[in-house]
Amino acid sequence: MDFTVLIKFLPLILTGLWYTIVLLVLSVFFGMILAIPIGLVQVTGPRPLAWLASAFCTTIRGTPLLIQLYILYYGLGSLFPQIPWIRESFVWPVLREGFFYAVLAFTLSFAGYEGAIMKGAFASVPKGELEAARAFGMSPFTVLRRIWFPRAFRIVLPTLGGETILQLKATPIAALVTVIELYGAAGQIFRSTLDFFPPMIMVAVIYILLTFVITRLFNMIERQVPQGR
Repeated sequence: MDFTVLIKFLPLILTGLWYTIVLLVLSVFFGMILAIPIGLVQVTGPRPLAWLASAFCTTIRGTPLLIQLYILYYGLGSLFPQIPWIRESFVWPVLREGFFYAVLAFTLSFAGYEGAIMKGAFASVPKGELEAARAFGMSPFTVLRRIWFPRAFRIVLPTLGGETILQLKATPIAALVTVIELYGAAGQIFRSTLDFFPPMIMVAVIYILLTFVITRLFNMIERQVPQGR
């Protein structure tokens, strides 16, 4: 094993690391934004939307992420080139890249899992607290903003950290749709050097470090979020 060969591929490694982090951040951010209404509507209704949200969560959690990614990349991605106005629009450079479909698939996956978790978190907030807030004359949106969501977020925070780490460890799947993230970069290094262990050990070490950073970050956020609010 010659780890010095990795120096030659440092720009490729940094590019892969960048794509891994961006994929993780975008999918967690937009996935969480989707998960909040998905979880809330399953608790508050109306019933048709609650069924729709529940069906979405069940579908996402019941199918492998790889299959979801292939459906979006090879299915949806094969339709766009057949629509002339899309090919001529400013979004075409984005839509023709595998990274777009990777972000979309990872976002929907995160939203499906977190949507189910947020449902439980919203439902677990004591009804007495919500009724007391309404008794003070708070509007439904104010109750949600000041009481319900902060309490639910505090409940879901430890799980959110774990889900983010799982999301990070799923990012190598994006390499299957031409995204040169960290694992994809390691694969290119392996094919160039025919030495398996240096790039793969490097990837493992970087993932451990990223997991450590995510864990510390969520621990810090948990300490900052008030317990009794």
